[in-house]
Amino acid sequence: MSSERRQRLSAVVESLVELDNFSSEQAKDTCSESHPGYVTRTIGQLVSDGILKRCEVDGQFRYQWFADRQTFEPDRWIDAQIHGTQVKETPTEERPRERLLRLGAAALTRAELLAILIRVGVVKESAVVGGQKVANRFSDRLEDLPRCTPKDLKSISPSVKSDSYCQIMAGIELGRRIAAVESNRAPIATKITSTKEALEYCQRAFARLATDAVQEEFHIVTLDTKHKPIQSHCITIGTLDASLVHPREVFRAAIRDSSSAILLVHNHPSGDPTPSREDHQVTDRLTESGKILGINVLDHIIVARERCVSIRECS
Repeated sequence: MSSERRQRLSAVVESLVELDNFSSEQAKDTCSESHPGYVTRTIGQLVSDGILKRCEVDGQFRYQWFADRQTFEPDRWIDAQIHGTQVKETPTEERPRERLLRLGAAALTRAELLAILIRVGVVKESAVVGGQKVANRFSDRLEDLPRCTPKDLKSISPSVKSDSYCQIMAGIELGRRIAAVESNRAPIATKITSTKEALEYCQRAFARLATDAVQEEFHIVTLDTKHKPIQSHCITIGTLDASLVHPREVFRAAIRDSSSAILLVHNHPSGDPTPSREDHQVTDRLTESGKILGINVLDHIIVARERCVSIRECS
């Protein structure tokens, strides 16, 4: 019975994956050897599992793939339909946690990693299905996942309860912090002697700040006598204002690192890196303070989602 059902599902799914997007009628024509009602039910299950999405194009309902078809594994999906999607129904060696222990986290798909974080499913929807739905929804915009609210993820999959949401967000934040430490270490040998080098450094070292931060954050990068980065320090979080970014806080870190120069860095969460009047005021004030202390303010870089901007170039 299982082999017969597998054959029927395979005939439909293998035909559908050849189509970029399609209407119900096109699907039935493509799967002409299968009963039209069976084709419709299979499409419905693919939509329910977050693998296909139904959308309206020129007044006609069509189906499109949520995930890149290179990442969709028809055989595994068919197994889930036949044997069930509950983890206890899955062969031990194919369960996400066991695969992680055996192969390492890097070998797992996004859906499997999310299933581990979701941990426990709900009635009629396992953590595995929940992970697949979330992974499919963010297949081409993973960077948007950290900005989701509990309600956002719950609307994608009921298996993402509040504790699952907390685990996902904690995992993302821990990954960010590890990446930040690694990025701070990696460019140690970089020498920043020009605006171009400053922009390249900030684009790499402050990638998280550019894409994920929801508030303005003001950082400094301390530099040695050869203008090699020593360390980065977060000075303030919140709207950048000359009265809030006090030279004492900025240069305390610079003096502690025995730096001869510093690079000022802050983000624009709006995505527009154009410097504001306040940005120029902060730059001027800190530049003058640095002259008194003998610490050169090399540049002030604004990082945003699309690009970075040097205030020195805009002056």
